[in-house]
Amino acid sequence: MANFIYYDLVFLVAFTLFVIVFLYKRKQKLQRQGLLYLYRTRVGLKFIEWTSKRFGKILNPMQYVVVASGYILMVSMVWFLIKFLQAYLSGPLAGQIKVPPLIPLIPYLPELFKLDFLPPFYFTYWIIIIAIVAITHEFAHGIFARLNNIKVHSTGFGFLGPFLAAFVEPDEKQMEKSKVFPQLSILAAGTFANVLMTILFGLILWGFFAVAFVPAGVNFNSYSTNVVNVSESRIINGTLAIDGINLTKIEWQNKSYYAPSNVADAIDNQLGLFTVLEDAPAINAGLRGAIVEIDGKKIRSYEELRSVILANKPGEVVIIKSISDKEIIESVVKLADKDGKAYLGIGISEPERRGITGWLYRVFSNIKDPFVYYESRIGDIGTFLYDLLWWIVVINISVALVNMLPVGIFDGGRFFYLTILGFTGKAKWAKKAFSASTWIFLAILVLLMVRWFAVIF
Repeated sequence: MANFIYYDLVFLVAFTLFVIVFLYKRKQKLQRQGLLYLYRTRVGLKFIEWTSKRFGKILNPMQYVVVASGYILMVSMVWFLIKFLQAYLSGPLAGQIKVPPLIPLIPYLPELFKLDFLPPFYFTYWIIIIAIVAITHEFAHGIFARLNNIKVHSTGFGFLGPFLAAFVEPDEKQMEKSKVFPQLSILAAGTFANVLMTILFGLILWGFFAVAFVPAGVNFNSYSTNVVNVSESRIINGTLAIDGINLTKIEWQNKSYYAPSNVADAIDNQLGLFTVLEDAPAINAGLRGAIVEIDGKKIRSYEELRSVILANKPGEVVIIKSISDKEIIESVVKLADKDGKAYLGIGISEPERRGITGWLYRVFSNIKDPFVYYESRIGDIGTFLYDLLWWIVVINISVALVNMLPVGIFDGGRFFYLTILGFTGKAKWAKKAFSASTWIFLAILVLLMVRWFAVIF
């Protein structure tokens, strides 16, 4: 998609110029709030009014579901943030994450920070996704406001350079005079709409992938490993460089392995158990990417890979074709002997499947097996559309979660305040709880950023 990047950058420049001209010609209608310019319209107000009246009998009882979803999202996001904070401050996670913990989702973010595990994020994607995420989110606020007889003054867009956001403006005075439950439903309606969009586009993603893609190889993300007692090991001649990492060859129980270069210190200090890479054919051949063919036989699954490997004898030489960054690599590999059977020595390392990230991993794994290499039936356009749908799903659920944080700038801040007010009946207590939660989470974000700077710089 290298050619598309060129057109995408041209589109970014053209869109930026369009926004500048648009703002200049309508500068008298703009209202500045800090660095943000607001442009108010009445576009969509009739749709909001019609929807609230046409589907009122369905939407009224649905408010209980909407409010419940708000609490589920809030609890989930707080739990996720706490778990992330623990892992980030106490473990090696900070060194593994190159992107700052606090950064807006901008076009080309994966490319800027070299996040190879994410698909490309073009400016074209960004515009389409903002339209889907922001408009549905804000219109849901407006629909539930009208459902509760709260006037909606305007809709509009906020501009920050070439970046934009949508907004719907209910009457704030009527909102404050309303009972707690209607306000909760209006505040949670936006994130509920994002959840619905996550489900809808998740189904579209699944259907599109099933039709447009076919298995064409298998992926692996590690070489075979073993656990050795380095206090009983010794360094032998031989080094290996994999992805810029220098490995040292060691021997344990008459078998050779590759270990990180600091293994010498571990051996000297008698540190005990150490996870190392086996001295196997795959690592010695520098095998990488997705295995698509062995001796002319197509590989579409791990079952086929295993069957083809075991059909050979230990010591036989095979020609393996793999694909990495769309480049076909042909490797001549001599199979090893393991328990009397032919052995290649590749491995799979799956991420932890707990929590929200684990749930997301399971969802996407059911759609697209991360350890199977797929080819698009319709060429690059298939990959382009799949990545777009993937980002729509991920960003919708991310916006839903982040927006329900009990922090003042998000919907979750007011939602939390109203919850405390509803339980206690005292505005003073609610304001103190709201202020405390906001400062706590802002302190967490500052702590995460300080930790990131300390590790990166």
